Amino acid sequence: MYATQALTHLVPLAADELDKNKVTPGVLGFLVFAALAVGVWMLMKSMNRHMGRVNFEEAPHPDGAAAEPEASGASARK
Repeated sequence: MYATQALTHLVPLAADELDKNKVTPGVLGFLVFAALAVGVWMLMKSMNRHMGRVNFEEAPHPDGAAAEPEASGASARK
């Protein structure tokens, strides 16, 4: 039996208690929201750990001179 079939069998039982003017997300909505919040927290924790490993300092050029880009295209062939 699928979950949707099980829920359709339970809806008529709750019809007397259901107030059509007051609809709330219920426990399932809370669980989905909590799962998303935990997922975002884990992603932020992972991102902070990876950003901590990044070295933003540029290593000096081994020759000691500034590295200049080579001329490319037609001017390099002349």
